[in-house]
Amino acid sequence: MDAMMSTIDVPRGLAGVVVAETTIGDVRGGEGFYQYRDRSAVELAETGTFEAAWQLLVTGEAPTAASTAAFRTRIDAALDGARTDLEEVLGAVGRMTPGVLAGLSASWPLLGARRGIHPLYDLDREARLADALTMAAVTAPLVGGLWRRSRGEGALPPLGRGVVADYLQQVTGVVPSAQVERALTAYLVSVMDHGFNASTFTARVIASTGADVAACLTGALGALTGPLHGGAPARALDGLDAVGTPERIEPWIRGELAAGRRLMGFGHAVYRTADPRAQLMKRVAQDLGGARVALAVEFEGTAERLLAEAKPGRELHANVEFWAAIVMEECGIPREMFTPTFAIARTIGWTAHILEQADDPKIIRPSARYVGPPVQRPAA
Repeated sequence: MDAMMSTIDVPRGLAGVVVAETTIGDVRGGEGFYQYRDRSAVELAETGTFEAAWQLLVTGEAPTAASTAAFRTRIDAALDGARTDLEEVLGAVGRMTPGVLAGLSASWPLLGARRGIHPLYDLDREARLADALTMAAVTAPLVGGLWRRSRGEGALPPLGRGVVADYLQQVTGVVPSAQVERALTAYLVSVMDHGFNASTFTARVIASTGADVAACLTGALGALTGPLHGGAPARALDGLDAVGTPERIEPWIRGELAAGRRLMGFGHAVYRTADPRAQLMKRVAQDLGGARVALAVEFEGTAERLLAEAKPGRELHANVEFWAAIVMEECGIPREMFTPTFAIARTIGWTAHILEQADDPKIIRPSARYVGPPVQRPAA
């Protein structure tokens, strides 16, 4: 067996390797399509609410007016039950951590400990779901609360319009318009889940050990902070900042490509055609309008043309991070809050995968091929 394993060709980054089966979603990179359970993810993002998508991904129940209302009641109850602990954790972590992501990473385990959540291994399905809903329900208030505390500001009373409106109010300090709320909802729903990306796979690996939900989420967040994963949305705006005006776009991009530097916000590990999330976010951005959006449209077209020239045969298009950055900026979200905002959405997908993985009693334990020097034998 060991000899056979040593001859297996292992693709870099496990690209294309199927490591599990899932009913949560599917990404078909060659077609430019992805789904959440039995629904087109793009259609759900265009028309659905944050809570409806949350319900579908985590419970598998089809969102209807009645079922989503009941699900929202359950979320509100979970949040209300954790509110005292949430305020205690916010107060403690807010005084100690310099940033929102670090604060969130510290808050989940603390909150889990205060709530007395147990390892997944020790719980039945209903108890696992209850813990998953509670940890996800506190995430947006945690992120918004940490942001306001970092600025020396107190929390604002919730609007009662749902997760997205309340979050926007905490971050921007103003009651969002219906258009802005709809724009951010489309973004958040569109990025809740996306196959076995690095952070989702991390969450599932930890879940396979039987650890508690808070530990799974904290590990996933660590993966998300990497610049090659969720840490990139703000960087996608660097190019727009650098060019400033339309006439500078082409010279700047040519200079970046000639220097061998990567254009942040372009290309994707899975899609070999246009990223459907980017196309959706582009439509949302154009609905919001403005000079910045117009500059982004021209930047995208020029970048894709020059990338095709520089790297013929490769399909390099704007990815979701490019247009998501524009949408979040137009919604009034500061750049340092782009990745924390992404984390709010992805937490829903993570909890769905944590629950699914918890149903499998087999720990994820792959092997590695040793390529180091041979064992040194002592001299005779």
